[in-house]
Amino acid sequence: MEDKFSELARKLRPSPIRELLKLINEPDIISFAGGIPDPTLFPIDLMWEVTQQILENEGDKALQYGPSDGDIGLREEISKWLKDKEGVDIPASRILPTTASQQGLDLIGKIFINPGDYVIVGLPTYLGALAAFSAYGVQFIGIPLDDEGMQVELIPEKLKKLRRAQKRVKFVYVVPDFQNPAGVTMSLQRRKRLIEIAEKYDFLIVEDTPYRELRYSGEHVPPFIALGPKERVISLYSFSKILFPGLRVGFVIAAPNVIRKLILAKQAADLCSPVLTQFVVREILKRRDAFKRHIMRLVVRYRDKRDAMLSALMKYFHDIPGVRWTKPEGGLFLWLTFPEGLDTEKMFPKALENKVAYIIGTAFHFDGSGKNTARLNFSYPTMKQIDEGIQRLSKVVEAELRELERKKRIKLTV
Repeated sequence: MEDKFSELARKLRPSPIRELLKLINEPDIISFAGGIPDPTLFPIDLMWEVTQQILENEGDKALQYGPSDGDIGLREEISKWLKDKEGVDIPASRILPTTASQQGLDLIGKIFINPGDYVIVGLPTYLGALAAFSAYGVQFIGIPLDDEGMQVELIPEKLKKLRRAQKRVKFVYVVPDFQNPAGVTMSLQRRKRLIEIAEKYDFLIVEDTPYRELRYSGEHVPPFIALGPKERVISLYSFSKILFPGLRVGFVIAAPNVIRKLILAKQAADLCSPVLTQFVVREILKRRDAFKRHIMRLVVRYRDKRDAMLSALMKYFHDIPGVRWTKPEGGLFLWLTFPEGLDTEKMFPKALENKVAYIIGTAFHFDGSGKNTARLNFSYPTMKQIDEGIQRLSKVVEAELRELERKKRIKLTV
């Protein structure tokens, strides 16, 4: 059978997160692994209200096929919402609802990437994007991150080398707000600089921003869609982190010619996104005050959980040398960096034995680097689990570092 598969199928690899999540379903394991919202915060009453109204008044439409370009009512409500929260005028014609933002990533890869094309990503970056783009034969260029996000000043030198080889970059992919996995936010200065570089070297900016509403501290930073030329910026949003992941509703903002190509690619993928879930999000957006109250509830609860994890890290890791972590201003994740030599993939089985789980850092590095790093999620576990889980993890790390030191001493004496 293997010889029957296409070249694309042979390149497909399982998601490290999905494979690891299979291992952590035991109820006594404290999981910091998945990027999972807290289900106790789902606005179930609001869901009941709008779904009942839709089925009573529009059931014949909501349960039918829909247009590939999405429900016009939803697109218009998204346009109003963006105007309200970001101050940007985005007409409905530039908005394409997708089956969550992951479909948007796949469609972008499909319409832009030829085998061998180059795309710039962060080191680390969202592994779902790496998977989506890799399927189309992309070549990645990695740019390290620091506390201000992608170090964009490193990009021009990379581009000059490609030009000398008569190669070019199609786009840069960034998660500018509370980045997955690192939790860092790209500064306004770097956003503006990246736009300048994109203009000079003629490539697109793909911003993926599913966490923008979840800011807990720091100053609001405008999205790329509000800063750069709208013809050069493609934005992806999702309602998975702020409403219900199970609805699978996201959207892409792009120039009209890009939207047209995305619609054609989407027709081949699924004909149309589910109409019922689009109607649900449309009606929730119409209830703007209720939606805002829900977002504020998320912000308050997740801020407390972020602070609890930061406090636990300081409590249990402060005297372990060489361990660092990011301090996210929002989102769902923070990033741990351990001393060189510690391999979080090799350490993972020991963490499971101690009933705690994380995501290994190499999953977010296309080049296999980041062996001494890990992503932690703070939105899903309870406050009690956060403290207990970080304590368990600290004991695993201490034991691993002692073992590494022991092996070093043996090597020196041999």
